[in-house]
Amino acid sequence: MIKKSLFGLTACFLYLFSLLPFWVLYAFADVIFFLLFYVVGYRRKVISSNLANAFPQKSALERLVIEKKYYAFLADLVVETMKMNSMSEKSVRKRCVFNNPEEVQRHFDNGKSVLLATGHYGNWEWGTLILALSFKEKFLVIYKPLSDKYFGDFMNKMRSRFGAVMVAMKFTLRKIIELKNEKYMIAFASDQTPAPVEAQYFTTFLNQPTAIFLGLEKIAKMTNNPVVFCYTNRLKRGYYEGTFKTLIENPKDYKEYEITNIHTQELEQIINKRPELWLWSHKRWKFKPEDIGK
Repeated sequence: MIKKSLFGLTACFLYLFSLLPFWVLYAFADVIFFLLFYVVGYRRKVISSNLANAFPQKSALERLVIEKKYYAFLADLVVETMKMNSMSEKSVRKRCVFNNPEEVQRHFDNGKSVLLATGHYGNWEWGTLILALSFKEKFLVIYKPLSDKYFGDFMNKMRSRFGAVMVAMKFTLRKIIELKNEKYMIAFASDQTPAPVEAQYFTTFLNQPTAIFLGLEKIAKMTNNPVVFCYTNRLKRGYYEGTFKTLIENPKDYKEYEITNIHTQELEQIINKRPELWLWSHKRWKFKPEDIGK
């Protein structure tokens, strides 16, 4: 009860914080960047290790440049995420735009639902808001519940402000069956880390063996709905442009693991173009193939 009350006060403060204009929020972001990078060194070892393993061909100086850019972007992402508390529909539509919505619409027009493969790249949180506003079809977001229920509920409340339906990972199949007679769009964050007991498949991602969830591939083959890759690229501070790319038209035509490899490789290519926009502070590589079963 005390924890709930304390989080209620925190949520109230964060809402008031979100009412500040963007120029003030970005001033806070500059301070956050300084503290994270120069003072606290937030997850510095994790980030440095991830970058070194992902880009062994780059020099230490090149990786340091990426690291510093990442911290600056992370600070902006923090305040932009908090801004979701009170962003108007007009502001969302102005600051996050998809350049080719027709790529998704053609699948809807053909009577198909759409399986979105995405990752923690750019401002994926704002992407959730604009996706819910961009199509009349139902938009579902698959998420992995956080250990802190109050914070998880707080985040999902922000994400669903404009109609997105949040679906816990373990209920994905149930929701798909429930909507079998409807057209919908469902987003899977393909770079989430499965627990060791859930790790059924490893592929090479950013130069290292990486455990990948197979849920997207399994549902694609079950429904034969197209797999479309989606990401938001940063144009400038506070402005993003999203892009859709159909990767798989008929999933049933593909062999086992092919779909997983294709969407994973697509994300890798996007990250390689602007690596500072991916979530390097995430402990993505917690275990290796040889650790499974130990």
